[in-house]
Amino acid sequence: MSADRMDARRRRACVVGAGIGGLAAAVALSRRGWEVEILERSAEIGESGSGLTVWSNGLRALDTIGLGAQVRARAMDETSAGIRNPKGDWLIRTDTSELVRRYGDVVMIPRADLFDILRAAVAELEVRVDIEVSGIETYGDRVRVLHDAGVSEADLVVGADGIHSAVRRWVCPQAAPPRYSGSTAWRLITTRPVPSLHEGGQTWGHGEQVGIIPMTDGRVYLFGAAAVPAGQRNPGDELGEMRRRFGHWHEPIPTLLAAVGESDVLRHDIYELPPIPAFVRGPVALLGDAAHAMTPNMGQGANQALEDAVTLAALLDRTDRVEGALLEYNRIRRPRTQSIARRSRSIGTVAQLTSVPAVVRDAALRVTPGNELLRGFGAALSWEPPQ
Repeated sequence: MSADRMDARRRRACVVGAGIGGLAAAVALSRRGWEVEILERSAEIGESGSGLTVWSNGLRALDTIGLGAQVRARAMDETSAGIRNPKGDWLIRTDTSELVRRYGDVVMIPRADLFDILRAAVAELEVRVDIEVSGIETYGDRVRVLHDAGVSEADLVVGADGIHSAVRRWVCPQAAPPRYSGSTAWRLITTRPVPSLHEGGQTWGHGEQVGIIPMTDGRVYLFGAAAVPAGQRNPGDELGEMRRRFGHWHEPIPTLLAAVGESDVLRHDIYELPPIPAFVRGPVALLGDAAHAMTPNMGQGANQALEDAVTLAALLDRTDRVEGALLEYNRIRRPRTQSIARRSRSIGTVAQLTSVPAVVRDAALRVTPGNELLRGFGAALSWEPPQ
């Protein structure tokens, strides 16, 4: 937007949700001249102890808002990828050098570190926590967000409030609720020293899988997933459940599970959002999990939220017409994110096959060229931010 238009009346955005996508949107908008208010449901802004792969597309989004260098400085390059069976035999293996040469860097970072970077970038903005949004009203070309602390008025509302989004209920009241993916997940980052580990990858069993991602400072991110009914829990014994399921698998899985305590383990059932018919309504836009919550099998959830954020800000910068910019955002982002979500779901289905289909899968992987492993990621990683 031109300086003359900004001077006439500085445009105001209300970002609902202070996750990765919401904070990135707040940074992107504020750096393009918007006055930004952030509303967060939780009592404090933060993230749990898990790791995150920031793919080349996500890094380009972060570069766009001036944060890419900080992320690279606190992250670790990913140099290899592959899939093993529980005995440790490689089914397929490759390095990421060709992927990096073609698309750009791929790094691993603790989610908490990425949050620290984003939180510092919004330090000068208005951030209100412990706020529960109850509704949205439009009047003219303005919009009101109703919440338990009063009313926030804006030219634009960004619904970045997660898979159970209150904003989505207004944008798409007919949208189907989130659905269980069929898998539960355990996540942890080691907090005690472990043997030097420079190679990660995934291990696929029958209805179960484990992923290992080396982090900076000798830390390691490990996740496990299993096909079980939703709602099962082992309070106070989730680490024990992980050890029973995965403790007899190949090294370094047992060693990593011995290097953590019960309080280090997070468990959650994996839900996804069925495709919704629109990401926007009037001057209100959805992004991240509020728009397209997907399974983690491609590691693209946060990366797509970053793409959403910088795309939205760039399109709004081209025009005074908020609703016109949002319609273009919907046209660009909805097909792309829903396509990636479908592919992620398909990978998860293959990863957690059981019985004979799993045996056939493993045999097929053994004869698949290593460079095929990451070929399906090209459409996601080749994204470029709009200018």
